[in-house]
Amino acid sequence: MNCLKIKDLTVTVNNKTILDDFNLEIKSGEIHAIMGPNGTGKSTLTKVIMGDPNYKIIKGEIYFNDKKLNDLEVNERANLGIFLGMQMPMEIEGVTNADFLRTALRTKNKNFKLYSFIKELDTVVEKLKMNKDMIHRGINEGFSGGERKKNEILQMYILKPSVVMLDEIDSGLDVDSLKIVGNSVMDYYKEEKPAILLVTHYQRLLDYIKPDYVHIMNGGKIIKSGDASLVPKIEEEGYDKITETSTSVIEENK
Repeated sequence: MNCLKIKDLTVTVNNKTILDDFNLEIKSGEIHAIMGPNGTGKSTLTKVIMGDPNYKIIKGEIYFNDKKLNDLEVNERANLGIFLGMQMPMEIEGVTNADFLRTALRTKNKNFKLYSFIKELDTVVEKLKMNKDMIHRGINEGFSGGERKKNEILQMYILKPSVVMLDEIDSGLDVDSLKIVGNSVMDYYKEEKPAILLVTHYQRLLDYIKPDYVHIMNGGKIIKSGDASLVPKIEEEGYDKITETSTSVIEENK
């Protein structure tokens, strides 16, 4: 069983504290959803786990199993099986999707089989209802917002990570694409049993990807955790009321 563990993590960017004594543990087969108001550190969390150099770890540790990640480069973390589906995937001209994925797989697997790769790539492209020519275009080149999100899920399927982080993968998706992406993530979960960390604002994604745990972030830390029943409460009451109640309880217990 794999385990991603974040312990007492404090992170700054431009001398501003974004994560403050943050703690979380995610194991294989668990789906965790992170929710909360804008600017509370949700996206920062995924970027720090992935190794974005723009964020400075002041204290705390990130472990994947027994390996400390703090000083590892992005590619080293990816080779361990950690994947981030980005909120705003970038466009890379001159490197096709197929070339990128083929190179990544060859780096990880010395027994890479080209025929098997092509067959699986075609299968996943069809599953995601993507145009087949997209795998031969530059990464996200000319893609719509929804197509870019599907392309992130394509990469997930082909690279087969054991830790999947999806940062607002639902943004920019229409109703049909949301269903395709949500169901595809759940299919991958059933097949591979990864640890999944979702960052989202809305219940609509969680109608398809069913979380075991829901965490509300505010002020760079988790202020409330629960199961999936917490999601409709957020929809009904909003973050402000839940944040005020949780903050009061924390202050009383100090």
